[in-house]
Amino acid sequence: MLAALSIRDIVIIDALDIGFGPGLSALTGETGAGKSILLDSLALALGGRGDAALVRRGAERGQVTAAFDVPMDHPARAILTEHGIDSDGDIILRRMQAADGRTRAFVNDQPASVQLMGQVGALLVEIHGQHDSRALVDPAVHRGLLDSFGGLAGEVTAVGAAWRAWRKAETALHDAEAALEQAASERDYLLHAADELEKLDPQPGEEQHLAERRQIMMQAEKLTEDLGEAGEAVGSGSAVPLLSAALRRLERRAPDLPELLEPVVHALTRALDGLEDARSAVERAQAEAAFDPRELETAEERLFALRAAARKHQVDVEGLAALRARMRQSLDELEMGQEQLDALRAAAAEARSTYDSRAGALSAARQASALLLDQAVIAELGPLKLDRARFETRIETRADLDGPTGRDRVEFWVETNPGSHPGPLLKVASGGELSRFLLALKVALADRGSAPTLVFDEIDTAVGGAVSDAIGVRLQRLAGTVQVLSVTHAPQVAARADQHLLIRKEAGAEIVSTRVDALSDKKRREEIARMLAGATVTDEARAAAGRLLAESG
Repeated sequence: MLAALSIRDIVIIDALDIGFGPGLSALTGETGAGKSILLDSLALALGGRGDAALVRRGAERGQVTAAFDVPMDHPARAILTEHGIDSDGDIILRRMQAADGRTRAFVNDQPASVQLMGQVGALLVEIHGQHDSRALVDPAVHRGLLDSFGGLAGEVTAVGAAWRAWRKAETALHDAEAALEQAASERDYLLHAADELEKLDPQPGEEQHLAERRQIMMQAEKLTEDLGEAGEAVGSGSAVPLLSAALRRLERRAPDLPELLEPVVHALTRALDGLEDARSAVERAQAEAAFDPRELETAEERLFALRAAARKHQVDVEGLAALRARMRQSLDELEMGQEQLDALRAAAAEARSTYDSRAGALSAARQASALLLDQAVIAELGPLKLDRARFETRIETRADLDGPTGRDRVEFWVETNPGSHPGPLLKVASGGELSRFLLALKVALADRGSAPTLVFDEIDTAVGGAVSDAIGVRLQRLAGTVQVLSVTHAPQVAARADQHLLIRKEAGAEIVSTRVDALSDKKRREEIARMLAGATVTDEARAAAGRLLAESG
């Protein structure tokens, strides 16, 4: 429920702090005292449109703070958690309106978007009146109200799950059909290209190997000459035989003169080993450089064929092997595609059948709930002097309306007098009738499909005492399940309130400000007497107010 409302520098309100309790609260006061400003302020805190004109003259900014005490499982807390906002304790909505038109929103003292504030506010408070009947306009809202009245949340959830499963199956089928169609159109190309690549049989690293081998073979003639000279220098034409003979002689004399000859022996040994390594390396290089001229031609043809295939398929040579694998996979999938397609068609048909079944059951449940809702609303119309009116929940069921909430379009229609043309509630009912229809509907819904706080703005305007009393009775009954705030001019309504707040103007030396007083029993009787008598409160009016309070208690 709305626990407190704090207003600073809004229109003629300089500073105002109001506490609210459960049950029915009546807000009364003379015309122009500031009741509309109070509701405009509350609407601003609920995410309503900002307006620089709301800022009190001479102030830089205005501010409205609304604190709500709601259960921990209330949907508004889940939304705050989704947006990373702490939702423990009271939910506090604060809106700042600057004189230059800019606004800032805070939820639980954390900066938030006005959209989030409006989303949370709509779950906490509903404001109803002759000029604010948005809940009766949108058929999508009507469907939600009917579902809440009928307790159909489980059925709606099941239909939503079936809808998503059906759409997922249809998407998978569509994607498979498109892929199969594209693959079929490319089948001949894939077969030809895959065969070409199979014959070419590209291997990983082949291009680099061929390029390096080709480079060697192209320079082989010069290399052979150079390697031959190197081989002669380190082979039989070198100083190796002489060094070997000298080494053997010195090795025989080394034991006699070790200090002198052993360093020489070691040096000659290393030199001969190095020459032997060089000779082996030259021989290996000569072997690798040796080639058949036809090998060069074959390598060049192979290298050019690989590069031509790579250009044709717009990949690098290293990617040809992977491309061949993908082509073969596409051809295999094409062969298997028809079987998969048949399976996907069966799955989509089954998902559609499940949705049809659940949506049909939901439509039938809505039809049954609509009859009960109509009876409940009609039962409330007589005391509200709408006994000749009819209320009807119209349900239009069409396959083209299929969606996650079923295939029904729900709209509330009324017939205000026998023989008159029925039509949508907002179009047919007059302002006063609309308010009473709304009240009957909210009473029928009770705590189902309702925000925890309901605000009724002068719905008793232009009705007589009996109707005002009937309105008071129903507001009092409604207040047994939700918090109700009623801005009223009817003493019959105010007399039934659990809390009576008087809205008045207070004139200061230079400014006029709005004040709100919580009335004691004595002052409450005086206010109700004023509402009964007008400008001059008589003893008879006070006596009548006392009787009205006693009868309404």
